[in-house]
Amino acid sequence: METMMTYPQQKQRKGTLLLIAEDDSFSRQLHSDLLGNGFLVRKMILGAEAEDFPEILNVDAVVVCSSQPDPLDGIYLLERCKSLGHDMSMFLVARHGSEKKAVAALRSGATDYFSGQDANEELTRCIKHHLHDCVATFEIQSPEKVKEQNGQSELVGCCRQLQELRAYLLKVASRDSIVLITGETGTGKELTADYIHAHSRRKNMPLVRINSSAMPEQLVESELFGYEKGAFTGAVAAKPGKFEQAHGGTLFLDEIGEMSSFAQAKILRILECGRVHRLGGSVATDIDVRIIAATNQNLEDLVEQGRFRKDLFFRLNVARVHLPPLRERREDIPVLLGKFVKDFNRLFGLQIKGFSEKAWFSLLKYDWPGNIRELRNILEATYINGPGETITFNDLPKPFQQMFYGGDFRPRSERDQVLSALFAANWNKSKAAERLNWSRMTLYRKMAKHQIVQHRSIRTPFPAIRQ
Repeated sequence: METMMTYPQQKQRKGTLLLIAEDDSFSRQLHSDLLGNGFLVRKMILGAEAEDFPEILNVDAVVVCSSQPDPLDGIYLLERCKSLGHDMSMFLVARHGSEKKAVAALRSGATDYFSGQDANEELTRCIKHHLHDCVATFEIQSPEKVKEQNGQSELVGCCRQLQELRAYLLKVASRDSIVLITGETGTGKELTADYIHAHSRRKNMPLVRINSSAMPEQLVESELFGYEKGAFTGAVAAKPGKFEQAHGGTLFLDEIGEMSSFAQAKILRILECGRVHRLGGSVATDIDVRIIAATNQNLEDLVEQGRFRKDLFFRLNVARVHLPPLRERREDIPVLLGKFVKDFNRLFGLQIKGFSEKAWFSLLKYDWPGNIRELRNILEATYINGPGETITFNDLPKPFQQMFYGGDFRPRSERDQVLSALFAANWNKSKAAERLNWSRMTLYRKMAKHQIVQHRSIRTPFPAIRQ
């Protein structure tokens, strides 16, 4: 029988912490930060109270604050707490960090170790993770909450790449420069165009879309420029073209790499002069349109092959936006799954509460060549199969099961290896290090090297694993 991973069902009480520290500015700031994150904190001042730790019986975790540079400062407190025989999480926060102190802390039973002036935020996240049975902070993030945190964006995710991308898109949106969006199929190029338009000064004007690959060459001029009544057989009334329809707003040219050479020449001409002539018309019309183009191809290669005009490429290649594939931002898969589960529960009238462990980790480890679109389609197909409250591996579409078993899904890069181990261990760094056959300090160094930070929103949204 598969292990079940489900959503937390209800809010519980707040976590209670015992903070053992000297009375100094470092510990006072830590105390304040813990209170600000919703914990109940009992503070024990060293030297001011009897150090028999009676409070340890009534708390959920212990935080030891080390303010001295001595590498063994605070270590005896961890050992004292451990000797009491109570199975609980212990954390060491050091003002003056060192590898020697970190190793000593972990060997003395610390659940985790943090150092430096900026350690408090990471500490609170880690405490919440280890106390999920008693702290109400691990509900799966609703799409509404994700939107609120992302500025009402549909660009769902919280990995470092996406955070940097969002910041850049806001800068791009504030200007009227031409935008070229690149990325593999299914990475969200159209949503990115929507995001730019929605945050621009043109947001209340039209956003007109053109699928460049689906536009027959003989209809290019009539579709782009429009026509006057009687311009050709069947033109019984005048019709504005796409450029006129987008006047004052944005024109999105999707799959620009598939556009014919004839259409490329016409687009280039409009970009150069800013005017359009309707078919059968004698007067040029000035247009005010922002251009956003997108492609899943390498335009530089197409230019070298003579399949894409060099002058048009230079016109389009102003504000360049590249969307990373999903396999390079695996941290976002749990957040995306949370959004899709919410969407499909509403669409299909079901109440799916989670995934079995086998199903969950198959979704995390698969490479997703079709990216976000493929992930969404796989989940929708699963809903069509009519699963129970928990989606098992056997509920997933048969082609996906066959692809998963037929492929080699070992992580390809060191960064993927680290992420895979962290996801598999639900971000428990001790267990992740064991999976990798590394020491905890090696894991910390690798996380720092690859800039892997456990954001609040990327933790596995099904933390309650029931055996």
